Amino acid sequence: MENFSELIRRRRSTRKFTGESLNPGEVELILRAALMAPSSKNKEPWRFIVVEEKETLRRLAACKASGAAFLAECALAVVVTADVMTSEAWIEDASIASIYMQLQAEDLGLGSCWCQVRGRETEEGTDSGEYVRRLLDIPYQLEVLSVVGFGHKARERAPRDEASLRWENVYIGKYTSPEEASGE
Repeated sequence: MENFSELIRRRRSTRKFTGESLNPGEVELILRAALMAPSSKNKEPWRFIVVEEKETLRRLAACKASGAAFLAECALAVVVTADVMTSEAWIEDASIASIYMQLQAEDLGLGSCWCQVRGRETEEGTDSGEYVRRLLDIPYQLEVLSVVGFGHKARERAPRDEASLRWENVYIGKYTSPEEASGE
């Protein structure tokens, strides 16, 4: 990694992967990053289910009506769950662990993409979390937040264009409505 600023500028969602597998060292570093993520009150409610088997990846790709097809072609998927009985901040904790994995993947030159599961439905109208729970035998005290797909990038995307950053969404001291800002 050159520096963190460059890493976050370069990290873009990757939905097209080559067929190349990840090596065990890459997988370990990605999972290590998740396990090192901070969590509320250090409760670490997250649990991660690692999926590499192609048929299971194909079935995971059907976990929601749209936006999950890329999972069928990734080399590795990590199903991000959390024990809701451990922490009331499980969504935040699991989200932080997810982005830690994605940043580690980018640092390794790998691609990744987040597939939102919580609050989504399959094409048939089944709750996406329930679909993933049944597919992977996940116990009920664990809620499924997302599935993050990883793999070797089929193509490089241009880094974020900093000229397109929406600085108007940043407020100093207090929130100011657009009307207040324009003097209306």
